[in-house]
Amino acid sequence: MPHDTHPDRPSRPTRADFVAWRQVTTRWRDDDAYGHLNNATYYELFDTAVNAHLYEATGLDIRALPQIGIVAETSCRYFRELGFPAPIDTGLVVDKVGRSSVVYRIGLFQGPSDEAAAEGRFVHVYVDNTDPARPAVPMPDAIRAAVEPLLTRPI
Repeated sequence: MPHDTHPDRPSRPTRADFVAWRQVTTRWRDDDAYGHLNNATYYELFDTAVNAHLYEATGLDIRALPQIGIVAETSCRYFRELGFPAPIDTGLVVDKVGRSSVVYRIGLFQGPSDEAAAEGRFVHVYVDNTDPARPAVPMPDAIRAAVEPLLTRPI
């Protein structure tokens, strides 16, 4: 049975499933010994897609905020190989916005295919960056304003 029709798995995402877009350049060093993108590079791309969006949408240095988003969970579903030298389009969407957290999905696309080569899940939890214990705190208003337009289902 093909992957996309298995009843227990979500379908393979397409470009239409994402809202915000960024193109990134692949580098020679991104490929591993097997000639495809190293697994760790997928997670770097997820991190870049999320944080670049936050920087651009807020106009703030998000690292300098008293409340910062730390990564609490990540995952990746791989559908086909990616690699150097072609650029990668990253698509971003938000599945959930909570009081102190946000759940992102990131699609990675290379070439003309409408189907994602990989899809990541990335969860930020906002913590007090001024307290060494870093307790969870409400998400800053500027961040909330930047992520709510990316929701798959409007609030």
